[in-house]
Amino acid sequence: MFEAVQTLLAEHGAIERRLSDPTIHADPALARRLNQRYAELGAVASAYRQWVDLTGDLDAARELSAEDPSFGAEAEALDRRRGEVEDRLQQLLVPRDPSDSRDAIVEIKSGEGGEESALFAGDLLRMYSRFAERQGWRVEILDDTPSDLGGHKSVTLAVKARGTPEAGQTPFALLKFEGGVHRVQRVPVTESQGRIHTSAAGVLVLPEADPVDVTIDEKDLRIDVFRSSGPGGQSVNTTDSAVRITHLPTGLVVSCQNEKSQLQNKDQALRILRARLLQAAAETAAAEASDARRSQVRTVDRSERIRTYNYPESRVSDHRTGYKAHNLDQVLDGDLGPVLASCVAADLAARLAALEQ
Repeated sequence: MFEAVQTLLAEHGAIERRLSDPTIHADPALARRLNQRYAELGAVASAYRQWVDLTGDLDAARELSAEDPSFGAEAEALDRRRGEVEDRLQQLLVPRDPSDSRDAIVEIKSGEGGEESALFAGDLLRMYSRFAERQGWRVEILDDTPSDLGGHKSVTLAVKARGTPEAGQTPFALLKFEGGVHRVQRVPVTESQGRIHTSAAGVLVLPEADPVDVTIDEKDLRIDVFRSSGPGGQSVNTTDSAVRITHLPTGLVVSCQNEKSQLQNKDQALRILRARLLQAAAETAAAEASDARRSQVRTVDRSERIRTYNYPESRVSDHRTGYKAHNLDQVLDGDLGPVLASCVAADLAARLAALEQ
């Protein structure tokens, strides 16, 4: 049943030997990738060892139960436990998204609803920041265009794990399910008559690319500089520090104005551009990658929603998985675990079903 395990165990041992070589750690990016893969394979190795041990114990208990019936109950318990471990091992063996070991870049954009949508984009920013804090991740704002009332017309953040997370627990592996249109139903602060309005904000989640993953030729870039914009006051620069980069071969355009210098904004824009180019390459290389991409936002239109946040009923509804809960305050405070668990479970079920076809 687990023919693939032996190949993965061999890879696990080979990586362990590579990591014991001090010269590997002279390249931090390579060492990090090896550690991530080692952690993924470590989960497989641990589950397989458990399965082997339980199989041996089960065989012994069954043999003893032929002479002493009291061992029958122990054999039943071992059989149930082995079945659970077997299910876990099968899940670990399901082919994963190659980008699941990466950190994430999250773009949040206001859409229909004007200023109310921008305020909701700010709520989503806080929700992801609080969720990242609960996970022990770091959040870095790469670019931000604020709105007049303190919301965000557009904000881009990098979410990075600390150390080496377990398989399936990296920022991209979890946050990729947030890609799409998020709809909010509530009474806006701009509404004087207490009427409930519906507005939307779009979220796009990209795997962050290392410089070695994507090669960008400077000759393929057009770089323009301009003054950053904002709601007014000291937040508006008086120098041309904002940067817009156009990748000529693909037509991709990235702007950054959050930092105080052109160099810093250029570096941030290149990070976003690398992530977008990596995602585009993945889509071109594999049909399943483009299928996953289709679930993310194309246009910020309320009809393409993936989730609704209903304030009057304190309800959160995920329209892909059917998940519903009446704990809106907790979810917006970063308690995204159960919502994301429903997405992970649905994704796993789809992958298992694909293997059986």
